[in-house]
Amino acid sequence: MADPSSYRPKPGQIPDSPGVYRFRDEHRRVIYVGKAKSLRQRLASYFQDLAGLHPRTATMVTTAASVEWTVVSTEVEALQLEYSWIKEYDPRFNVKYRDDKSYPSLAVTLGEEYPRVQVMRGPKKKGVRYFGPYGHAWAIRETVDLMLRVFPVRTCSAGVFKRSAQIGRPCLLGYIGKCSAPCVGRVTPEEHRELAEDFCDFMAGRTGTYLSRLEKEMHEAAEEMEYEKAARLRDDIGALRRAMEKNAVVLADATDADLVAVAEDELEAAVQIFHVRGGRVRGQRGWVTDKVEAVDTAGLVEHALQQLYGEEQGEAVPKEVLVPALPEDTPALSQWLAERRGSQVSLRIPQRGDKKALMETVHRNAQQSLALHKTKRASDLTTRSRALEEIAEALELDSAPLRIECFDISHLQGDDVVASMVVFEDGLARKGEYRRFQIKSFEGQDDVRSMHEVVSRRFRRYLQEKLKTGEWEPEEGDGGSPEDDGRPRRFAYPPQLVVVDGGQPQVAAAKRALEELGVDDVAVCGLAKRLEEVWLPGEDDPVVLPRTSEGLYLLQRVRDEAHRFAIQYQRNKRGKRLKAGPLDEVPGLGETRKQALVKHFGSVKKLRQATIDQICEVPGIGRKTAETVAAALAGAVPAGPAVNTATGEIIEDENPAPAGGGSSQR
Repeated sequence: MADPSSYRPKPGQIPDSPGVYRFRDEHRRVIYVGKAKSLRQRLASYFQDLAGLHPRTATMVTTAASVEWTVVSTEVEALQLEYSWIKEYDPRFNVKYRDDKSYPSLAVTLGEEYPRVQVMRGPKKKGVRYFGPYGHAWAIRETVDLMLRVFPVRTCSAGVFKRSAQIGRPCLLGYIGKCSAPCVGRVTPEEHRELAEDFCDFMAGRTGTYLSRLEKEMHEAAEEMEYEKAARLRDDIGALRRAMEKNAVVLADATDADLVAVAEDELEAAVQIFHVRGGRVRGQRGWVTDKVEAVDTAGLVEHALQQLYGEEQGEAVPKEVLVPALPEDTPALSQWLAERRGSQVSLRIPQRGDKKALMETVHRNAQQSLALHKTKRASDLTTRSRALEEIAEALELDSAPLRIECFDISHLQGDDVVASMVVFEDGLARKGEYRRFQIKSFEGQDDVRSMHEVVSRRFRRYLQEKLKTGEWEPEEGDGGSPEDDGRPRRFAYPPQLVVVDGGQPQVAAAKRALEELGVDDVAVCGLAKRLEEVWLPGEDDPVVLPRTSEGLYLLQRVRDEAHRFAIQYQRNKRGKRLKAGPLDEVPGLGETRKQALVKHFGSVKKLRQATIDQICEVPGIGRKTAETVAAALAGAVPAGPAVNTATGEIIEDENPAPAGGGSSQR
């Protein structure tokens, strides 16, 4: 735990201007990013008596080991830079909203020649028009099914579309009138794009034009006694109205607005957003976050708006954003939103009428979301803290192991020996920091020797990273090398506890690896599967935790995750080996050039018969590579002829083999 006075900037050193600041820990990792109208006043507030700070702020400043800042011209620039750095560095003490699930959206791929309507999740893509998000994918499919009667836009995948075009016959939707079948030329690309744009207009709320047009056509058909056409138009109008009824009018005057509500307690906060377009609720989403920094409702709203609109442009940012509390820098935030939209954006608190009533509904949803989240997690924060404390007490550690790394070895009868490293921080998996290893120093089955190699390699990398930051240098520098920019790096941060999957031998091997490298501040233990006993280095008897212990449950989760990750890697590696062909043995020959060779000659058999000059004719293959390929194929044993299992006939290799895939390399 650092003393904030040890890295406090000197008086007058901090500028009195807008800017963004970063706190770093002893490993140079960025742990907090903030912005301020006046850097001098804001940073001074962190270096007062710890007793006067909020407990979360006090934890942050004592975890930090340095602070730095960047001066900007305006508060809007500070807002944008703060958002960029939070996204880039993922600081542990900043509020970060995470979706409690991946919400589906209705997407129209206008960037394609034949736009497609489909359900999409995840980050937004260029050239795609989105509507939503929706609570459930089935709600999107119901809406699309109703609207395809009137707007028969393509919904099939690229593979189905290509197949239908090849055989000259549309899919089922083309036969029942729910697709205009552009794959077989029933409509031109221009006509199909016009259908897709009409579909988007209707989904965007411009519904009156289409209903009026259809009603007029229906009456005209009835007057001309084309009753079948009139009946079909009547059914189309009914389908569109049923689709509209799924989104009832909540705000008059075709209002476009987003309503943001927050429900919070001392530890957590839930945010709910209703997306209203054309006066109708077109989508809903929610986030839940731990309050890891001292922040009020206005601060939570500001973070939510950054998360919501940080990647958006144009009409995705509405004309009006309604919030329960105005952030401190409301003018700067409004200007930032306006720049993203390209026109004025109103950011305000609803005071009366329909908007205030709808805001109350959104707030009730936020309260229910927070209550449901707490029920699901079953006091997860408290449970995780108790688990870490129990582990520290059982293993006699000085403090709770906030970062735990677990290692496991996997192989199949001594072949394809691999290892895994999984990371848990604050009791939660950090999958982005998982690592995989191939055992390189020997061949065969020896779990103890494998564990020693893997732990040695992991901590040797840690010491290399530590050397880069200058932590071993006796003189005080600026705190890091030019390469050290605060971004997460491989193996850069040490754990407080190393867990190995195994008993005394594996634990002794891991401890020996640490001692050989001079690492003496990392605890080691092993978890044996048979009786779930915890083994410590140099101890003849295991530590037995109660079966109901939260600490044992956490260690089991860590061990099981390492086992799963190791087995997955081992199976993938074995599968690639079994599928490997002679071209896979050619050094420096990537997948693209392998496919080019097989495609050019039709098969590996014909490639084996080619001369070096003929191989050089393949684009991207030079003479040196051609010589290497020819030598590798000459040394490989050709496979036997293919046999038709139904007739027993030998199949002559006349047809071109498919490009790619190891199975074609005989």
